[in-house]
Amino acid sequence: MSSEKDKELARKELKKQILAFMNEQDGQSVEVNEISEGLGRSGSNAFKELVQAIAELEREEKIVLLSSGKFKLKQASSAMQGRFSGNDRGFGFVTVEEYESDIFIPPTETNSALNGDLVKVEVTQEAMPWKDKGPAGKVVEIIERGTTVVFGEFKPYTDDEVKELGLYGFITPHNQKLPSVLVKIEAKGIRPVEGSIVQVELTEYSDTAGNLDLKGIVTNIIGHKDEPGIEILTIVHKYNIPSEFPEDVLKEAESVPDTISEEDTEGRKDLRDEMIITIDGADAKDLDDAIQVKKLDNGNYYLGVHIADVSHYVTEGSPMDREAFERGTSVYLTDRVIPMLPQRLSNGICSLHPNVDRLTLSCEMEIDRNGAVVDYTISPSIINSHYRMTYTAVNEILMDKDAQRREEYSEIVDMLEQMEDLHNILEKRRVQRGSIDFDTREAKIEVDPQGMPVDILLRERGVGERLIESFMLSANETVSEHYAKQNLPILYRVHDRPDEGKMQRFIEFVSSFGINVKATKENISPKLLQDVLDKVKGKPEEGVISMLLLRSMQQAKYDVEPIGHYGLAADYYSHFTSPIRRYPDLILHRLIHYYTEVDKSEKAKKRWQEMLPEIAEHSSVTERRAVDAERETDELKKAEYMQSKLGETFEGVITSVTNFGMFVQLANSVEGLVHISNMNDDYYEFNERDMLMIGTRTGKVYRIGEAVKVKVIGADTDNYQIDFQLEEDESKKPDESRRARRRKKQDSSKKGRGPRRGSKNNKSKNDKDKGKGRFKGRRKTKKPGKKRK
Repeated sequence: MSSEKDKELARKELKKQILAFMNEQDGQSVEVNEISEGLGRSGSNAFKELVQAIAELEREEKIVLLSSGKFKLKQASSAMQGRFSGNDRGFGFVTVEEYESDIFIPPTETNSALNGDLVKVEVTQEAMPWKDKGPAGKVVEIIERGTTVVFGEFKPYTDDEVKELGLYGFITPHNQKLPSVLVKIEAKGIRPVEGSIVQVELTEYSDTAGNLDLKGIVTNIIGHKDEPGIEILTIVHKYNIPSEFPEDVLKEAESVPDTISEEDTEGRKDLRDEMIITIDGADAKDLDDAIQVKKLDNGNYYLGVHIADVSHYVTEGSPMDREAFERGTSVYLTDRVIPMLPQRLSNGICSLHPNVDRLTLSCEMEIDRNGAVVDYTISPSIINSHYRMTYTAVNEILMDKDAQRREEYSEIVDMLEQMEDLHNILEKRRVQRGSIDFDTREAKIEVDPQGMPVDILLRERGVGERLIESFMLSANETVSEHYAKQNLPILYRVHDRPDEGKMQRFIEFVSSFGINVKATKENISPKLLQDVLDKVKGKPEEGVISMLLLRSMQQAKYDVEPIGHYGLAADYYSHFTSPIRRYPDLILHRLIHYYTEVDKSEKAKKRWQEMLPEIAEHSSVTERRAVDAERETDELKKAEYMQSKLGETFEGVITSVTNFGMFVQLANSVEGLVHISNMNDDYYEFNERDMLMIGTRTGKVYRIGEAVKVKVIGADTDNYQIDFQLEEDESKKPDESRRARRRKKQDSSKKGRGPRRGSKNNKSKNDKDKGKGRFKGRRKTKKPGKKRK
């Protein structure tokens, strides 16, 4: 008895030690092994007792097990913090580490929280997994505002109302993640005219009985609602993307000469007599890469990648350099480009136009027949491009064997064929090491002179596009590894391992297609993922599986540590090949010059080690900003395009199934929602585990990857949402549940005996009410944004 009592006391003491240790971690989650090491309990018996004590603490709800497998102290609900993800319908979700599922916040419990706000949240209803319900809660405090500026069309009050209310008018924000609410404009600052698209700085947030009341001041007039392209200009301002160059930047750009001087050529490798060409899209104006391929006597290949030496003109600390840093990247928005550099440089002296001398940095590689780089040089150079080729022309020569094109470019046909051979070798090597090739098709939205979309085309990647990709990847890897192995600080392009939770869901999803992934979520290799893509190549589900895998990936970013690139299965990777449009590439060029011509000392290393982290972080932020703006512009233009298709029927593929409906993607890449309230032929239940929508009476099953016909019933250009309705397809035979088949058999056996109970002619109240309100009229939510690799 005494022994049992001693054991109980020892267990209580151990639990106190565990709680004390976790309390010292400043709120950070810890693994069992960390607790074991921290308390010095590493023996097998001691570790077993530790695990038992941790399990007890979890049952006592003093600690929580996170989805990552780590443990964290259970905090008071009022102390939980997270970012509020809002919705145009007023409700939202808060992500906190303590809960595997996001906490649902009803419209009446947001406490004036807006999308992006850092909030303190209290859980009012725990999750009920057996009912497919996550936790619900309420926002009890706004810690930090994430939305401080909104945009919209100004609608004025009358002069009498201005005097009475002290307000100029109001706007309805153009933002799909804000609720449908008016922002009242205070009678101070700028007074716009009716129909102006304005930028408003929010000054007052309040919530009275669930009614959100916002006030603000107009700080900028973007333009008038009737001006062509005003919607895109609003998106540019919304993301705070600089669209006009300051005077000092333009002045400096004007001072840059149009031609190369003799002095500029000093110390550079002269490659002007070499057969160097450019290959780009037909509408490209900023040509920043040129290439050359030769077969060597020893059977290897020479690959020369020559990149515009922008760093020669954009010097450290200059006005152009500071502006390029702020912009971070060029932004491509359907009908316009917002360049990182003034056009005098990007389309002029830095662009590798044919038959003119240009300053470059060259990565010249010798590549063996297995695709390995066996020798290389990296050096400043000068070139004179002999041909300005387009992807279309190269594809016609190499893929179509077009006789007219081959005659037109007879001087370089042999080199183009050698380029294709080398590309095949390099691509095979990448595949063997496990590089993932999503082979996605890019949508090009064509617009008329007023900016209205007239067509959406999918651009196929031909051999011309793919060989340029192969050569740029080789140069990026070679340059990156060169400086990493010298321990010289540079910027790296890194891509971390996929999130384990997302990868687990992906593995479970592809298993429904009969694909068995022989790996765990923790150790899955890129090569295994590429094998999955290979298995579905050419099958109906190929596009969906490729897209879902892409969404399961982490976002690539810039960093000062060479942690590698998971998607490319590359140990070293940097961006070297696009300095006209990406600031990290410009910085890498500057570093190449610096380490070659100035200094490699420890002092020099320390200087760059202090500067590069900020550049890496800012470059990653501006890249995400550009991606978001480009995505939002595409969504806007696709919604505008589908407005002209209302009532028309299209074929599509189900890309996602949720508890409020199904997302369907058309062949032209347009994606829309079939809302559950528009699925009128049955009451549907959502099977979350298998991602299915199942009809409770008919047994119809809708699953990801399935082809369906849909009719366009709505296109909202304010929220960029497109609504579809399923069209009955007679050739589609729905899956039937056992219950449905049994009922059919029963109906057949009772034929001629009058209507059975619950039939159409004699339906019971219970049958009428079955499923009523379960999904009908569910509020539509915005689909999460996609990430690109």
